[in-house]
Amino acid sequence: QVQLVESGGGLVQPGGSLRLSCAASETIFSFNAMGWYRQAPGKQREFVATITSSGTTYYAASVKGRFTISRGMAKNTVYLQMNSLKPEDTAVYYCNAEQYGMAYWGKGTLVTVST
Repeated sequence: QVQLVESGGGLVQPGGSLRLSCAASETIFSFNAMGWYRQAPGKQREFVATITSSGTTYYAASVKGRFTISRGMAKNTVYLQMNSLKPEDTAVYYCNAEQYGMAYWGKGTLVTVST
């Protein structure tokens, strides 16, 4: 059973930065892709960013140029560097991994952007 554990959420002021981490229970290279989704209060979960096993990255239009997804030196970690944060980025951020047609999710980490 694949396990994903997110960390790094918290309270940050508008314009600030945070880095989220996702630790997987196995090497991330065993997954077709890993990514981040978010769910704001009262809204549906939405795609944020993904990185494929070959290293190709994709971003939602709302975060492109501000967020960066990357793989860590440790082969079981994916990061989401979030810069120039806006109040509308407030959400629970979930790590996602896809393997053999299955999707796995972490429990999420809360990011609050507020003064």
